[in-house]
Amino acid sequence: MSHPTTRVLAMLELLQAGREMTGPALAERLGVDERTVRRYALRLADLGIPVEARRGRYGGYRLLPGYKLPPLMLTDDEAVAVVLGLLVGQRLGIATESALDKVRRVLPAALRDRVAALRETLGFTLTPRESTMPDTSVLLVLASAARDRRRVRLTYRSWKGENSERDLDTYGLVFHSGRWYASGFDHRRGEVRTFRMDRVVTVMPIPETYEDPGRFDVVAHVTRSLAAVPYAHEVEVVLVTTPAEARRRIPATVATLTETDGGVLLRARVERLDGMALMLAGLGWPFVIRTPDELRGAVRALGESLVRSSAAGSERQ
Repeated sequence: MSHPTTRVLAMLELLQAGREMTGPALAERLGVDERTVRRYALRLADLGIPVEARRGRYGGYRLLPGYKLPPLMLTDDEAVAVVLGLLVGQRLGIATESALDKVRRVLPAALRDRVAALRETLGFTLTPRESTMPDTSVLLVLASAARDRRRVRLTYRSWKGENSERDLDTYGLVFHSGRWYASGFDHRRGEVRTFRMDRVVTVMPIPETYEDPGRFDVVAHVTRSLAAVPYAHEVEVVLVTTPAEARRRIPATVATLTETDGGVLLRARVERLDGMALMLAGLGWPFVIRTPDELRGAVRALGESLVRSSAAGSERQ
């Protein structure tokens, strides 16, 4: 905290907590002497921020009661952290360009230029995702319901476009792969279900409450639910590797993994067998296909395609 302006802002931040602080206490927190604290108080007064200095044994510094501070005051480090968070949020599909523009507009000119340089030179390994943000009111109502253990009534649109009404005990919310999910006890089905929040048409709290579900792992439940989504092909493959290594490389949303003789049994439901062939090739482990037979054909076709690509590359050299 070496820059004087930074220390003045830090003093303001300490005072806006609403309590009076003595000169020695402020001097210790800011790393300066008491004379400098008095100078900082005058600097704040020059800026139109009424700092009251009271003398005597029990005196100190405070902001005049009733004074309303600006809604947001950030140090350089805090401002950069906020901008970085918004940039990552954009990549994940949970932050908007307008939010980033608003923060940029209130930054000092010098810091705004440095933040612009950061944005222009920053690279990501994260794949950009199309935003599937649910309506903000849906997100906030379900979050409050999960915290307060209050049942909600929601209208949910299925993948077929059909609406249904559900009473839900919301156990928690999960953000995964660009989408928001709510998981909880669905009274219509009589079981714990997972719902895509962008398909929630309406939601409202109702008077009923429910018991705490205990150590319910909402993240594990959502990932298991997504892994069990029905697709066109059911796949079983024995991977010649260890369970620990398989779990490290293969997300729970992609497949279920079970230790078996000779390795790890991978079970998954997939829409495209050529995509599964690519995944198996990319893992780099020996494997044995149990089912379906069509996956063997997809693996052979991938191998032949790679051989052709390699031969074509050799001919061009």
